[in-house]
Amino acid sequence: MTDQIKPQLSHAGMWVRDMDRMVSFYTRVLGFNITDRGFVERYNGHITFMSNDPSMHHQVILAEGRPDDVPSTINQLSFRVRSLAELRVMYRRVVEEGVENLLPRNHGNAWSVYFDDPEGNNLEVYLDSPFHVPQPFGEYLDFDMADDEIVTLTEELCRATEGYRPRDEWTADLADAMDKN
Repeated sequence: MTDQIKPQLSHAGMWVRDMDRMVSFYTRVLGFNITDRGFVERYNGHITFMSNDPSMHHQVILAEGRPDDVPSTINQLSFRVRSLAELRVMYRRVVEEGVENLLPRNHGNAWSVYFDDPEGNNLEVYLDSPFHVPQPFGEYLDFDMADDEIVTLTEELCRATEGYRPRDEWTADLADAMDKN
């Protein structure tokens, strides 16, 4: 359908307990920049807007007001990087930070590092691979391996999995199917 509206996810906001600690984590570890701050009377709390894309006012919003006894309801927030080198840097950063629930994963179609922020929200930093396999799929991702070794191992794992396809082929078929809707 040519008149179908296709919203794209552009940002996520979350309630926080300790604004200073959360801002510090998201700027130091994830490299976000504060783009705006303010006070929201409706919530009786401060709000911080953050981005690492100069064309976007905000990608992450932190808002005061999360009660101490309320667990996170976020399944995960995911942030894409441009290369395995960047993903490796992020992995080292979070190791040095001593984050909880650190999990490096090879999903076949992507390489990921999962970890919790200081308030227990699950974060993922990832890079798409050139392969596609049906999900869920997950193996340990060893960052001691060289980039070419990771790519070769991933391709071997994917080719041995039913449903393997090159990503560009899978993407083209998905685009065709979406155009028909």
